[in-house]
Amino acid sequence: MRTLISTAFISLDGVVEAPGGEPGYRNSGWTFKDIEFLPEAFDIKGREQKEATAMLLGRTSYQSFSPVWPAMEEFADYKRMPKYVVSTTLTEADLVTNWGETAILRSLEEVAALKETDGGPIIVHGSARLNQALADAGLIDRYHLLVFPLLLGAGKRLFSTTDKDTQKLKLVEHDVYANGLQKNVFDVVR
Repeated sequence: MRTLISTAFISLDGVVEAPGGEPGYRNSGWTFKDIEFLPEAFDIKGREQKEATAMLLGRTSYQSFSPVWPAMEEFADYKRMPKYVVSTTLTEADLVTNWGETAILRSLEEVAALKETDGGPIIVHGSARLNQALADAGLIDRYHLLVFPLLLGAGKRLFSTTDKDTQKLKLVEHDVYANGLQKNVFDVVR
């Protein structure tokens, strides 16, 4: 079974919306505002590209990333790996042609079937609503979280507010950086 890894830039109060400057959010670009850039804090992002063998995205994140990421050198490894977009509305005609192999999955059942295939880890970027649905369905195996020392208040959250049984996590890697960022890698305990 393949490992499904959710990776996120997240504020201390759980917001994941528009970390890179996506329009329409009051605090858009919060990862770059008033926080000193320390390359070592972002080492995990390069490691993710080397270790992942596929990428899973929701429709909204796909539509945000696909016009930009294919041309970005820092995301070159993602260009070569297969991508899967979970959407009930996208069509093949909506997919970009310069970002490698991309398939549309129509349900969480199709995501579960993908996890059963041969291959290495699948990384989930952005995709707040998809992350919540995947977690609620018990499909996420690991979280890679870069926690920023910010309280953003309103905004899309990584974790759902569904009333459900406790889900235990095991901290398997962590670090704290001089700029206040924290790296927390958690495995989901089954």
